[in-house]
Amino acid sequence: MAERRAFAQKISRTVAAEVRKQIAGQYGGSPQLFKNLNVGAATSNTVPLTEAVEPVDFEEYLITHPPIVESGPLRDLIEFPPDDIEVIYTPRECRTVVQAVPEEGDTDPHVRDCVRSYTEDWAVVNRKYHKLGTGFNPNTLDKQKERQKGLPKQVFEADEMPDNSSYQDDQDDLKRRSMSIDDTPRGSWACSIFDLKNSLPDALLPHLLDRAPNEEIDRHNEDQRKSNRHRELFALHPALDEEEPIERHCVPEVPKEHFGQRLLVKCLSLKFEIEIEPIFASLALYDVKEKKKISENFFFDLNSEQTKGMLRPHIQTAAISTLARSAIFSITYPSQDVFLVIKLEKVLQQGDIGECAEPYMVFKESDAAKNKEKLEKLRGQSEQFCQRLGRYRMPFAWTAIHLMNIVNSAGSLERDTELEMSLSERKGSWSERRNSSIMGRRSLERTTSGDESCSLTGFRPATLTITNFFKQEGDRLSDEDLYKFLADMRRPSSVLRRLRPITAQLKLDISPAPENPHYCLTPDLLQVKPYPDSRVRPTREILEFPARDVYVPNTTYRNLLYVNPQSLNFANRQGSARNITVKVQFMNGEDPNNAMPVIFGKSSCADFAKEAYTAVVYHNRTKMFVPMRNEGPSVNFLNSLEAILVGLL
Repeated sequence: MAERRAFAQKISRTVAAEVRKQIAGQYGGSPQLFKNLNVGAATSNTVPLTEAVEPVDFEEYLITHPPIVESGPLRDLIEFPPDDIEVIYTPRECRTVVQAVPEEGDTDPHVRDCVRSYTEDWAVVNRKYHKLGTGFNPNTLDKQKERQKGLPKQVFEADEMPDNSSYQDDQDDLKRRSMSIDDTPRGSWACSIFDLKNSLPDALLPHLLDRAPNEEIDRHNEDQRKSNRHRELFALHPALDEEEPIERHCVPEVPKEHFGQRLLVKCLSLKFEIEIEPIFASLALYDVKEKKKISENFFFDLNSEQTKGMLRPHIQTAAISTLARSAIFSITYPSQDVFLVIKLEKVLQQGDIGECAEPYMVFKESDAAKNKEKLEKLRGQSEQFCQRLGRYRMPFAWTAIHLMNIVNSAGSLERDTELEMSLSERKGSWSERRNSSIMGRRSLERTTSGDESCSLTGFRPATLTITNFFKQEGDRLSDEDLYKFLADMRRPSSVLRRLRPITAQLKLDISPAPENPHYCLTPDLLQVKPYPDSRVRPTREILEFPARDVYVPNTTYRNLLYVNPQSLNFANRQGSARNITVKVQFMNGEDPNNAMPVIFGKSSCADFAKEAYTAVVYHNRTKMFVPMRNEGPSVNFLNSLEAILVGLL
C-alpha cells in the first residue's frame, strides 16, 4: 500500500450523507432547509410537492438557537437594537368645550375602560430604524404627486393624433401645389411632397463654427444641465414592479374625527304672500344616484314673534340650541346628484293639503286690503287649530336645490353673488314661470356637463332666493317619490308641470364652512371651541350619513339612535282609522311617567323632549311617516322603545 502524502492526511474522510444528517439535526429539522440540503440525494425523507411548506419562524429559531456570544462585524444583523422602539404620549385634542363622554355611574369596568379610550392620550410608537428595513419605501404615491407639482407637461408629436380628414386634405393640397411646378423634372422626389422653392430654411445655429476650448464647452453644457433641473430627478420615475411583493407598513397618522367637505347654509328669511299661521321648515341632503338621504334634518324657525305666540300653550321656553338658523353640512362623497331638499310643515287643521294650501296660491300680498275680512277669518281659524292641535304637524310644501349647480354658478363669478332661483318675476303667470324655469335649468345643466370635479371648498359665497315651492301631494310622501321628483328636476318632464306652485320667498346664504367657526354646536349639542358667549344664536353641525362606507376609526363618543317609521296601512281595517300619527317615547319602565327626556327638540322648543310625533295627513288611511331623531343614554333601554297610535279629530 502506497504511503499517503502529508497534505492528504488532513483531508476528512466524512461521507456527504453524514454531513447532511449532521446539519439537518443542528438546524432543528426545518422542512424548507431540509429540502434544500437534500436536492439530488436519493433518500426516502423528501417532502411531497403537493404539501404546503411552512416557512421558517425566524423569531422562534433565534429563541431556540441563541447566537454565540462573540463580537463580529455581522452581529448587529442578528440582534434587535435596544433603542429601536420609542413610545411617546401625545395629548388628545378635544374640539369641544366639554368631553363627549357619558356621565360616570355604576357601570361595568369594561364599559368604563371603553369610554376611557375616547379621552386618554395617544400612545405613539416610533421606530428609529424603520427606514433601514425592506418594508420601508420612501417613494410613496403622495410623495410622487408632490414631486410632480410644478413640472411642465410635455406633449410629443406621437401624443397628438391629428384628424384623419384634415390631415388627408393637407396632404392632397400639398401634393397639388408641388405638382404645379413646371421647372421641376417629372418623376423627381421633389415633385411628390416637398416644395423646395417655397420652403423656409432652418435657423442657423449661432456660434457653431466659433473656436472654443473644450473646458469652456463642458462647463457650458454642465450649466445648461443644471438649469431648471429637478432636485430629485431619479425619484420622479415610479418604482419598478417587484418579482416578489413585500408587505410595506406605512406609519399611520394620529386618528382624528372624520369630516367631509363642509358647507355652511344660513337661513335668512321666509315670507309668504299672506301671513296667517306659523310655518316650520327643515333642510336635508339627498343623493339621487345612490337613492339615500345623506344627512339628518336641520329644523329652523323663521316665524315672527307674533306668529309664534299662537303656539304658546304647547311650547315651553325655547332653548338657545333650537333657535339656530345656520347649519354646517358635511359631504364625504360630493357628486352632481346631491340635492338640498327644503320641506315645510304647518299645524294640523281640518281639510286635505290642497285645501289648506289654496289660500296661499289665491291671495296676493298686493290685495291684502281688499281681502282683509277673509284673511282675518283665516287667522281666526288658524288660532283655533293652533290651540287645539298645536303639537301635531302636517306636510305642506317642498322644494329642492341642485347643489352643484349653485356651487359651480357661484364659483364662476368674481365676487359674492346673489342667485335668483325664482322661475320668473313673481307677478308673471305660472306658464311663463315654468318656461323660464326650464330654460334656467337647461343653462345650469350646461355649466355642470362634463367630468368636472365636485369640490365644495373653492366657490364664492352666494345668496340664494327661492320664490316657488311645490305643494305636497298627500299620496306621495315617501322617499321613493321624492327621488323621482328630484330626478325630474334635472330633466323637466310632465310630472313637475302638473304640480301647482306656492309662491313664497326663502333666502339662503351658501358658502364653504370656515375652519374654526364660532358659536358652533355638534350634533350632540356640545359647544365647539371657541364659544365665547352661550347667549348667542348658535350654528348647528348636521350629522352626515355617508352614501358609502368611510373606513376611519371612531375617535368621538356618540350614542345616537335614529327612529324612522316607514309606513302604516289601515286601508283594509274595519271602522274609522284616520288622522294617524305615531308617538315615540323612550321608556325607563312600564309606567307612562317613565318617559325619558332624551329626544332632541326641533325648533323653538326645549333641548330635549319626552315624546315626538310624526306628521299627520288629514283623513288618510295609508300613512307615510317623517323620520325623527333622539338620543339614548344607554343601549340597555332599546328594548323599551314603544310606538303608540293616536287618533285625532
